[in-house]
Amino acid sequence: MTMRHMVTQSSDGATPGSGFSGRDWKVIRDLLPYLMAYRGRVGAAMAFLMLAKVANVGVPLLLKDIIDRLSPGRGMLLMPLGLVLAYGVLRFSTTLFNELRDGVFAKVTQRAIRRIALSVFCHLHGLNLRFHLERQTGGLSRDIERGTRGIESLLRFTLFSILPTLVEMGMVAAILAWKYDVWFALITLLTLGIYIAITVVITEWRTHFRRRMNELDSKANARAVDSLLNYETVKYFGNEAWEAARYDDNLAHWEEAAVKSQTSLALLNVVQSLIIGVGSVALMLRAADGVVAGRLTVGDLVLINALLLQLYLPLNFLGVVYREIKQSLADMERMFRLLAVNAEIRDTPGAEPLQVAGGAVRFEAVDFAYDERRPILKQVDFDIPAGHKVAVVGSSGAGKSTLSRLLFRFYDVAAGRILIDGQDIRTVTQQSLRAAIGIVPQDTVLFNDTIYANIAYGRTDATREDVLRCAQSAHIHDFIESLPEKYDTQVGERGLKLSGGEKQRVAIARTLLKRPRILVFDEATSALDSHFEREIQEELAAMARHHTTLVIAHRLSTIVDADQILVMEQGTIVERGNHGQLLAMGGRYAELWALQQAEETQSA
Repeated sequence: MTMRHMVTQSSDGATPGSGFSGRDWKVIRDLLPYLMAYRGRVGAAMAFLMLAKVANVGVPLLLKDIIDRLSPGRGMLLMPLGLVLAYGVLRFSTTLFNELRDGVFAKVTQRAIRRIALSVFCHLHGLNLRFHLERQTGGLSRDIERGTRGIESLLRFTLFSILPTLVEMGMVAAILAWKYDVWFALITLLTLGIYIAITVVITEWRTHFRRRMNELDSKANARAVDSLLNYETVKYFGNEAWEAARYDDNLAHWEEAAVKSQTSLALLNVVQSLIIGVGSVALMLRAADGVVAGRLTVGDLVLINALLLQLYLPLNFLGVVYREIKQSLADMERMFRLLAVNAEIRDTPGAEPLQVAGGAVRFEAVDFAYDERRPILKQVDFDIPAGHKVAVVGSSGAGKSTLSRLLFRFYDVAAGRILIDGQDIRTVTQQSLRAAIGIVPQDTVLFNDTIYANIAYGRTDATREDVLRCAQSAHIHDFIESLPEKYDTQVGERGLKLSGGEKQRVAIARTLLKRPRILVFDEATSALDSHFEREIQEELAAMARHHTTLVIAHRLSTIVDADQILVMEQGTIVERGNHGQLLAMGGRYAELWALQQAEETQSA
């Protein structure tokens, strides 16, 4: 499924028999501002469209005159020659104006796709961490892909198929009523009306098959991406067959829906052909009767037949066009719905940039919960004076890493506040807040790019000398230089070509390059061996002497030099003090220290 390009119907499409729903019209309204940025081009494209249709309808009219002129006793050869030349000019004009229309409108379409895709991309980056933790990357990327492709399909089919066909229908009906009698026009319009109605009814009936296909397509794609991203885990547990079976189960259901969709399409095509055939026979019988009675010429018969062919050929495509438009609208609605997701974390109106002096941090009676039913932090209150180092320890799930997420304002506190140099972080711009803080996380994820690009990501305008200097400070420069491609080595998806320790040292170099005033180390040396851990700890200690530092630690030996150590249990601070004071208390910290010392002794 991930290798196949297909247009599928969104699970949020219109219900069968509903025609264009309110949500369909809303999608069109959402799209219009992107198109109206090029009103001149849109107007020119519409003018070329009309000229192309006028030329197209003029072709059979000239053909009738040519045939009538060539009839026995109907003039000289010179007159048909002029009409033949005009016939060729009209044929060429039809193609010329269609191509001019496409060329003029191409920039409108592609720029609209570009602007919408950029808007969605920027909006997704503006959404909070909660949204990104709950999303499925494969399904989300497929929604965006289908949505942007749907824009091009909608514009192409609506402006270049539906609208021209409607214009041509009106012109043909007018010509038939004017040159002959109203019955020709009525038969034509009745046939078209029945055709369109039947097409809409059957297509809407088929909608639920398309919806089902789309749901299974997104589900299978998300499952495949998730499985491939966790390739190593699959291998560790030998679950390749189980993953394949899960994937195939989705494909089997998709196959069933696809078969039903295809067979219902065959039914639609048969019914459409029957309606067109009946209408054509009715018109041709009336025209032939007119020729036999002497009211019409052979040229009239040819004209009516040519008009029918020109009209029914695009009309035969109308069913496909309608389906494509409905699918495009549904796909676009799903993408535009992403733009409608509200960002929980927003800059307050008139927010000013954070003014960082010393970088003092204060958590003031902070409460927080990811889910209201399960509080994570309860009345957490502590200070990190400017230039000081505060460490947080505790058992897993105590809420330690949540502190760093709140400091970066990935979430807002439920109660209390967080201050930096006396400024509530909710009142300053997010960009300035995050620019002032650097983090070395426990689980380092790298971009699928070079080692150099991953380090330089810390400050995109940094010089090469700055990047190399930070790599040396993080004790990874020598390792990089030992690689065949050195700094141009690709790290692979999520950095999987590097070991955990190598990735963490890249993260440390990246944070050093950022030059933040406040540092957060979240288990920053957990993936390092003891040799490199000592070296990195020395570097981190040197960094911390010049920064306000929050250290979230598991190994207590790494934070014995902290100015203050906070011990957290079940979301509250149960002990605080420096290393010596906490040992003297004989409480939870002393218990953890004794336990780790015993483990290290046993390991040695």
